[in-house]
Amino acid sequence: METSNRRVLRHPVLGELAHARPVQIIVDGRPLLAHEGEPIAAALLAQGIVVCRTMPARDEPRGAFCWLGRCTDCLMTVDDEPNVRTCQTAVRHGQVIRTQLGLGQWEGPTR
Repeated sequence: METSNRRVLRHPVLGELAHARPVQIIVDGRPLLAHEGEPIAAALLAQGIVVCRTMPARDEPRGAFCWLGRCTDCLMTVDDEPNVRTCQTAVRHGQVIRTQLGLGQWEGPTR
């Protein structure tokens, strides 16, 4: 993975970021600038955000660890979908991202 100034420029799964346009995402209610197509976890790291979720028993923080989608430390709620691997999910304009508590909570339609 090639990086520059805290940005991932070449990702083994998501590809090149070379000519990405800046977009706005909302993280825990705060608007932030990111580069379209970069991994969400990388966009957060570039903004100094390292905690993606907390463990349910003791509120222990977790953040991106393997960057390959194998562990579950980078899980966040993205556009109301819990358990999104942010190291493998590309940024797109208008995403609403929330720090996840434990296993997350589904906010979809009820039966």
